[in-house]
Amino acid sequence: MTDRPSTDADRSTSSSPVPVIDAVAFDASEPDALARFWQSLLGGELRPAEDGVIELHGAAVRLDFVRVPETKQVKNRQHLDLYVPPDTRNDAIDRALKLGASRADDIYDGGLWQCMRDPEGNEFCFVWGAASRPSE
Repeated sequence: MTDRPSTDADRSTSSSPVPVIDAVAFDASEPDALARFWQSLLGGELRPAEDGVIELHGAAVRLDFVRVPETKQVKNRQHLDLYVPPDTRNDAIDRALKLGASRADDIYDGGLWQCMRDPEGNEFCFVWGAASRPSE
């Protein structure tokens, strides 16, 4: 046992496989409509799966939309952070609002990012700035 934290190099030589994120799943009352919102926001191709899941392909990770009987009750414990260049942040927010999103200023109302809700209330954030740049 060692006091140092594990590194990527440690994990790659481990005998246990490191899982890779396959998809992010959204529970939805209306998966078709929610999938179309996210497709309009992010682009990509919608593909219905045999099990009734609607898959959005074409982003960094696949998004899956699954019909569930209950509606969203409380704040998400996880959410997507979507990077936008600082000079386009207002355009991104306005576009999301026109597509059916709403601002979530009750979660965070400041200048570092913008919390939003999709049409079914799932939170996501537009983030900008040097610390938020996608890896190159």
